[in-house]
Amino acid sequence: MIRVLLVDDQPLIRSGFRALLDLEDDMEVVGEAADGTEGVALARQHLPDIALIDIQMPVVDGIEATRRIAADPTLAGVHVVILTNYGLDEYVFDALRAGAAGFLVKDIRPEDFLHAIRVAARGDALLAPAITRRLINRYVSQPFNRSTDTRLKELTTREREAVILVAAGLSNAEIADHMVISPLTAKTHVNRAMTKLHARDRAQLVVLAYEAGLVAPRNS
Repeated sequence: MIRVLLVDDQPLIRSGFRALLDLEDDMEVVGEAADGTEGVALARQHLPDIALIDIQMPVVDGIEATRRIAADPTLAGVHVVILTNYGLDEYVFDALRAGAAGFLVKDIRPEDFLHAIRVAARGDALLAPAITRRLINRYVSQPFNRSTDTRLKELTTREREAVILVAAGLSNAEIADHMVISPLTAKTHVNRAMTKLHARDRAQLVVLAYEAGLVAPRNS
């Protein structure tokens, strides 16, 4: 069962998402919050698999709520998915840096929304390759992060290759096919790279790969 926490200051939005989730046999809404402070408190109380958080809210916004969740070791299993009205707005990259697993636009189709929740619950990033390129090209103004660049030296050749493929949007199964290894080995390479780079999840691994210059932005 995928446990979902809804954090949005608009009751109508929360009701709409709850109605969709309540129809699914493998999902349940464990709580609702109208601002980031309440959302973080409920995350600690319920330990959801997914925290669906609006990026713009009063009191504490989605970026700060994400940062607080990511910084709390007791919430390591909570995957934050950011909700936005505008797609690639100026706040999305900050949310990914703060620890979000990905983002969704509020006008997403219901079937795509449900698929996205399942993808995030598996620990995969909600970042399609084309979206990743646009995001990075627009918001990474200083691509080299020296602390990350230093940690990159700790990666093995295979781990570095796996990170590059994650940044290209490949799943573990696709990485395994590309590297001619088993899916379990591919997952191991990705997880070890995440540990060495101090990345919370695959989305943050993508951000770090671009910031450190391991992957060069390309025009979409």
